[in-house]
Amino acid sequence: MTEATHIHAESTHYDADVAIVGGGPVGTMLAILLGRQGRKVTLIERWKEAYDRPRAVTYDHEIARILATLGIDSENDPAINYHDELYYWRDAQGENLQIVDWQSTSASGWRVRYWFNQPDLERRLTKITDDLPSVSHIRGWAAVNLAEDADGVTLWLRPNAREGNGPRVRVRAKYVVGADGANSFVREALGIENVDKGYFFDWLILDMIPHGEYVTEPSQWQLCDPKRPTTIVPGGPGRRRWEYMVLPGESAQEIASEESAWRLLAPWGLTRENATLERSAVYRFQARWAKTWNKGRCAIAGDAAHLMPPFAGEGMCAGLRDAVALGWRLNGILEGRFGGEILDSYTSERLAHAKHYIDFSQELGKIICISDPEEAAKRDARMKADLAARGNTPVPTDVCHLGAGVWCDETAHAGELSVQGVVEANGKRDRFDQAVGQGWMLIGLDVDPAEALTADQRAVLAALGGRTVRIGAPGTDCDAVDVERTYARWLDAIDARYVLLRPDFYVAATARTPEALRHRFDEVVARLHMAGEPAAAAA
Repeated sequence: MTEATHIHAESTHYDADVAIVGGGPVGTMLAILLGRQGRKVTLIERWKEAYDRPRAVTYDHEIARILATLGIDSENDPAINYHDELYYWRDAQGENLQIVDWQSTSASGWRVRYWFNQPDLERRLTKITDDLPSVSHIRGWAAVNLAEDADGVTLWLRPNAREGNGPRVRVRAKYVVGADGANSFVREALGIENVDKGYFFDWLILDMIPHGEYVTEPSQWQLCDPKRPTTIVPGGPGRRRWEYMVLPGESAQEIASEESAWRLLAPWGLTRENATLERSAVYRFQARWAKTWNKGRCAIAGDAAHLMPPFAGEGMCAGLRDAVALGWRLNGILEGRFGGEILDSYTSERLAHAKHYIDFSQELGKIICISDPEEAAKRDARMKADLAARGNTPVPTDVCHLGAGVWCDETAHAGELSVQGVVEANGKRDRFDQAVGQGWMLIGLDVDPAEALTADQRAVLAALGGRTVRIGAPGTDCDAVDVERTYARWLDAIDARYVLLRPDFYVAATARTPEALRHRFDEVVARLHMAGEPAAAAA
């Protein structure tokens, strides 16, 4: 990574394939995904120094799968941990209202839930960009104007806008992505409106560093006490987090004071003598999304595109999914594989997916944020009855579909995150992504998927940088051994022998027969808006 540290002249011109406004985890992830493919990226961040306080503290199995492709192993990384237990919702008397399965390994091969400290992860991601010579970083400059033409986008920057007027620098790029937060300049400059669900709750966030081991049972749970709804969760290795709902009539400023923080923490055994208060801040939980996420040669991602309450732990996860979804599309456009129309499916797929989690988080909040004792009693009785009716068994985490886009909606599991198992391939025994790789993958169970395609279709797959992989049982003629029969169980259950995977790990299509596969393969390709003649391009 190179860094622009001396920017003075109005005429300074930075050519880039993609200029990314916003150097948080979403923008940095996108810069990595583009930079690893040799794209020239300018990453613009208005603050000279990274914010060093915790924010997000958890991510799910899909994000663990994404991070693994960068060499960050959530199972064995000292900066990341998991708690081998369930997630409980309890009433004021400590009785269970709900039990959620945060203990299992997900179908995609990673645990359902991990815990981390966001500044640590951001430093890791930034360090990865340091090794990418095509990524440059402009720190301490804010975007103040944007203009698009037929050939690209021009951004004008000034030193951090809070410092007033100053010399301007012009950045010229083929595409611009705004990952610049809830008050996104890029979104506003594009004239994109938000849909606001008017969901506002203020919560106090207390991030703690205990001096020594701190054990609480359970380690991750929700206290649904109408006197003070409270969330108690890990904050990554060596850290804990408490979240307290600000009650009607309370002052956000007063409850966020250090004195108030220690009073709230006293029942949990934390004092100034045995813990450090790392952060005390009141956040307003909101639910909203932008009406479109792409416009011309520009797109938005992360908080610029969506905000959700934190009750499902999916806010940052959604932003990193945005980065991956944009990454393979922009790489394909810049490589000449796709037309710019492919960005329309970024909006249609990701907006629907994020809205699912916004709605889900809002519904969870409606249950949690009850401060009326009578209403809480009715909720408790209803939830206890539901829990007893299913024998106190935990509920699994949900499966979320993409919105309409580059996948076949008439095929099983298409539009969903793919199953992943352990395989033996290329001299390795590991999860499929690590042993075989990532990208467009056509998998055949006990059959050679290449033989099911026509010659032209094989050329198209090659033009996509794709591969065919025959998976089979130990001792069979195959490219990857299905060590734990994960793929056999999955495909048998949906009556399929073929599955087409996308670079973001989502299923594009499944099929039982070669004829069905060929038809669905063509349907997916049509939705990619491939440029020119793919068969000729592959030759």
